[in-house]
Amino acid sequence: MTREELLQISKPILFNDVMVRASLDEILSDCPKDEVIANSFIKAWAVINSPAYKKIACSISGGADSDIILDICQKCDTGGKIDYVWFDTGLEYQATKDHLEYLEDKYQIKVRKYKALKPIPISCREYGEPFVSKVTSEYIGRLQKHGFQWEDDTFDNLFEKYPNCKTALKWWCNLFGDGSNFNIGRNKLLKEFMKSEPPNFKISKECCEYAKKKVANAAIKGEGYDLNILGIRRAEGGQRISVASCFSEGNDGYDVFRPIFWYKNEQKRIYEEHYGITHSRCYTEYGLKRTGCAGCPLGNDFEHELETIRQHEPKLFVAVNNIFRESYEYTRKYREFVRTMESDECEGQMNIFDYLEPEEENGEE
Repeated sequence: MTREELLQISKPILFNDVMVRASLDEILSDCPKDEVIANSFIKAWAVINSPAYKKIACSISGGADSDIILDICQKCDTGGKIDYVWFDTGLEYQATKDHLEYLEDKYQIKVRKYKALKPIPISCREYGEPFVSKVTSEYIGRLQKHGFQWEDDTFDNLFEKYPNCKTALKWWCNLFGDGSNFNIGRNKLLKEFMKSEPPNFKISKECCEYAKKKVANAAIKGEGYDLNILGIRRAEGGQRISVASCFSEGNDGYDVFRPIFWYKNEQKRIYEEHYGITHSRCYTEYGLKRTGCAGCPLGNDFEHELETIRQHEPKLFVAVNNIFRESYEYTRKYREFVRTMESDECEGQMNIFDYLEPEEENGEE
């Protein structure tokens, strides 16, 4: 099967349009009566068993989506081409580590574990802590390196003062176009907050780069894998929205396949119930909705996660508070600033016309 054919099969397809092999027929005969799930098996079977790939890596995180990915791969990998890999960020739940052992026992596999190039505690100390989002952290970090004074001026004037910081200044001045995720205006009142209270600690996204992205890329390329399987769903939003397909040709020497890219929460629920998927204690006991790096300040609900960590993994609670302390404090100040400004704004709106005016200006209903 050529790569062009793989690109074609990555598009949503109908079950009746596809000729399947007998062994795939057996999988589909036990498949839930859901078109998206059936299609995911058809695509996974075609990609995994394609002669185009000799050595495949499947990235396992220990999270809920990852559990489904592993189950699909185990059902479809007839030639034993897949190696399962896990990247230890240096800030992982014990429940996640225990779950990996459970998965190894359940599927009789060995998960290959890779250490971070720089564990998160070291990266945060060396480069800075993440704040709000990866994009925001990236641009704030760039501005900090150039001694930016968090001033409000035109782009031309600022570019004259900081000539080596063009892209970050465009972020600060909201010049990436209306609604762009690459504008500071994407985060409500963030510019106003930073002008009134500039950060007094280093901010950076490098903790994720050195603990996940760079180590994963180095491992996949270094071990000679020609395909990397990821548990990414479009429905999760964020940067995933920019990815248009479940399959893409890679620029780093390997292709990328996302078997559950089209799954929504309903498909996840159906799959889990039908095949009896058991998730880690992070979900079943702790009650968490996500499991990335423990206590990450970028999480919208990191306060709830912190309380959960305090209750269930107290040693980890001490660790994350030492690592992300300044980001936690700054994020709390930012959120309080937004609440205060919104409260003051509401007090000043004395009649119905004040409420209608913004809607008319923005053309929103």
